[in-house]
Amino acid sequence: MKKWKDKEEFKKIFIRKSHVAWEKDVRDLIPNEVYQTVAFMIRDLISEDWIKTNKMYVEKKVKQVYYFSIEFLLGRLLQSNLISVDMETVCREGLHDLGWDLDAIIPEERDPGLGNGGLGRLAACFADSLAALRLPGHGCSIRYQYGLFNQRIVDGQQVELPDNWLVDGYPWEVKKVDKAVNVCFSGNAYMRPDGEGNLECVYENYHSVRAVPYDVPMVGYHNDTVNTLRLWRAEYTREDVYRVLAKGNRHEAFRYKDNVQLISRFLYPEDSTEEGRRLRLMQEYFMVSAGVQSIVRHFKQKISPNIKVFGHYVAIHINDTHPALVIPELMRIFMDEEGLPWETAWDITTEVVAYTNHTILPEAMERWSIPLFKELLPRIYLVIEELNKRWLQQVRNKNPGDEAKAREVAILWDNQVHMAHLAVLGSHSINGVAEIHSQILKESTLHAFYSCFPERFNNKTNGVSHRRWLIQSNPQLAQLIDSAIGNTWRKHPEHMIHLSAYAADTAFLEQLDQVKRIRKNILASYIKAEYDQQIDTDSVFDIQIKRFHLYKRQLLNILHILNLYYALKENPNMDIVPRTYLFGGKAAAGYGEAKMTIKLINVVSKMINGDHCLEGKLKVLFLENYNVSLAQLLFPAADVSEQISTAGKEASGTGNMKFMMNGAITLGTMDGANVEIHHEVGDDNCVIFGLRADEVMKYYVHGGYSSWDLYRTNEHIRMLLTHLVDGSLGNGNYAFQMLYDSLLDRNDEYFVLKDFDSYCEAQKNIGCRYQNHYKWLQSSAVNIAHSGFFSSDRTIRQYARDIWHIKPVEST
Repeated sequence: MKKWKDKEEFKKIFIRKSHVAWEKDVRDLIPNEVYQTVAFMIRDLISEDWIKTNKMYVEKKVKQVYYFSIEFLLGRLLQSNLISVDMETVCREGLHDLGWDLDAIIPEERDPGLGNGGLGRLAACFADSLAALRLPGHGCSIRYQYGLFNQRIVDGQQVELPDNWLVDGYPWEVKKVDKAVNVCFSGNAYMRPDGEGNLECVYENYHSVRAVPYDVPMVGYHNDTVNTLRLWRAEYTREDVYRVLAKGNRHEAFRYKDNVQLISRFLYPEDSTEEGRRLRLMQEYFMVSAGVQSIVRHFKQKISPNIKVFGHYVAIHINDTHPALVIPELMRIFMDEEGLPWETAWDITTEVVAYTNHTILPEAMERWSIPLFKELLPRIYLVIEELNKRWLQQVRNKNPGDEAKAREVAILWDNQVHMAHLAVLGSHSINGVAEIHSQILKESTLHAFYSCFPERFNNKTNGVSHRRWLIQSNPQLAQLIDSAIGNTWRKHPEHMIHLSAYAADTAFLEQLDQVKRIRKNILASYIKAEYDQQIDTDSVFDIQIKRFHLYKRQLLNILHILNLYYALKENPNMDIVPRTYLFGGKAAAGYGEAKMTIKLINVVSKMINGDHCLEGKLKVLFLENYNVSLAQLLFPAADVSEQISTAGKEASGTGNMKFMMNGAITLGTMDGANVEIHHEVGDDNCVIFGLRADEVMKYYVHGGYSSWDLYRTNEHIRMLLTHLVDGSLGNGNYAFQMLYDSLLDRNDEYFVLKDFDSYCEAQKNIGCRYQNHYKWLQSSAVNIAHSGFFSSDRTIRQYARDIWHIKPVEST
């Protein structure tokens, strides 16, 4: 890989490039122009390796994996790419000489609006690890013009504003017009005899959309591998516009253009209306068809004209069910365009495709109405209909008269297309993302399929990129680890386990304490600048940052805080370790209970922070517009990692791993990857509370839980819930009726009240542990040492070995 020799070369290149790009003297540049100039300089550094990497994969005819995900939550790339090419110091020094501070330039990059939560951040970590491990793997997604939304808090409530992240352009992308493909929607599709005793498909009167790829480099850490994230943008075709205009209908032509551009305009369009659901289905097929067509074309042009060996060179991974249409789209291409018979096409498809399930929540299992699906994707529907017919015939032959069995595994049933069933049936591998999650899939959620294909099911516990979440986000801790065990852990995160030897080293623990203090001060400075709030860096930083959902139980957290506040008001001399509770996360625009929880947090925050009688014992803040960049401030500063979802509901979680990697102590249920964190560090180094997953399941299946009984018998719960609706919180009577109803009238579906006392005891346990600060630091060191297991490098090695069957490719 080319590099700048020193800061002098950097400055010469910077001055030359900025003159050409902006026609300005360097002293007249604005910060965003400085950012874009450096970004293009990095692009120049990696361009040769990007070309070489793709050429090498072709020349060596290696198998490549394509990772399809509706989200890729990349975060800012300037600093991460500087770290990957080992040029951060040179850039920092060069900019300093030119009168610029790199730390002031980094925020000029907007967080790409390409994802929302853990699903997208996982995909980004996987892309990072694939490149770092020299594995031939690429991403495929949509180039959204607008992200989910920018969150603002107005009068305590979430307000959604457009996230126009592309307003200044995106210097990391390269538009590839010559790689564009057409994606077809609507029209008529039917089968007819081909004159040789076979059936052929006729697909006519469709509307086509031009899919144009924008490629973003995924740069390997300190190596010469540069993989590709391909993002597709929808554009209208002139031919279709002219065709409509030729009929004399200008308004129809304009409507066609607007509808096409909508496809890649918004991440997760509101799907509470038929039009919204239609748009979301269009997005999913658009991404899938464009990506699959591109892969097949590349294979035939560069690898082999023999489509029958496609599975030897290509693996496609679908991240949740959003890309499940990969399966019928492959079948369409193999049969309609390549002339393969059904059986051969199906064998290749299942050889190629693998599926990761991310949820056990029934409402998150995608289903589409058959009338909508047939109207929008008529050819794909015919493929699914044939697949469903053949599959159910097998099921009924094995289970005669058992229609319940057929219903459990049908793709088409109750006038719906069941996407998870399609994903399982068309994949050779189905994995969960934590041990407990994978077990629940086999025993419950997908048990009917597991009984049919037990060999397909496996577990791949999630991981996070230690390069982003430790090396980049917490350089102070990274340097401390270097000083203790050397720097081999940077490329081999499993070596972090050697830090265990320092968990009783007083000098090391004192340095670890200093690092945490530095990071808490950095976060405190940010909060002071953004919110004009002073927070006590000697207090426990207790942080819950994640998407808002009732099962994630931010409500449990704030109810405990409210209970603690009332206890302090009743007994001002109560001895507690000062606490700073921080929340962050977005609620889906149409999710009333989640938005109401955000409002409750802000109402309680205002009440507590305005009460001067507390003498600094308690502080509560909601940090708006949570994103990757804010996360990079929060994880390193945390003392306590709140992972309190209802047991059995969180597939894995990855925030828990990022907290752990930065030395926070997990306060959590035995859910998702918390189970494996607990296994790694033991009871002494995390705090576990609440119902276990099997206990939750027993209540769901057999009943026996009444939240009204708790309301009547537990005075603290009764007081808290009464205050939600009696005006005590200063927000009017019935202000939080929606939350009150969810806990009582809907019988507390996620066991917030059932786990309340246990959670309060766990919080007391945290306070006691923190008072023994030496012991707390030991636990922090143990967590950091064991976090190497949760690197996405480990996860990706397992995927590569067990599912994709790909190997690292060294340059020659």
